[in-house]
Amino acid sequence: MKEVSIEKVIRQFIKAVNAFDVKTALVLFATDAVIDDVSVGETFKNTSGVRNYLEKFFIDPNTLTRLESLEIINNTQANAKVDFSGDFGHETGGLNVMINAEGLIIGINAYLDWYKKRGGKMRLCL
Repeated sequence: MKEVSIEKVIRQFIKAVNAFDVKTALVLFATDAVIDDVSVGETFKNTSGVRNYLEKFFIDPNTLTRLESLEIINNTQANAKVDFSGDFGHETGGLNVMINAEGLIIGINAYLDWYKKRGGKMRLCL
């Protein structure tokens, strides 16, 4: 089995959402993936939930995402600090990404910095 770099997966994800290409982005996710975005207070499960999240927070508001920094935790987990801009204005935040042995995203804990600054707690999505 070919090992997949978590950094490559994150960069592919950002490239796909910046191209507003939901189909390509979804290929990067396991069918049972979970996105937990504490800033919006919602959890998005499975392919349909991930699609909903991408359309609601990346496609519809014309979000462009720029990778600011990447902390590799291990071969399957990394914390990406990102800069978002779109119809909503500008925000900074993070995508804590987990992948499986096949290199598919199984979970993302997403947040905006304003949420953490006001004392919001992160939840583990898996």
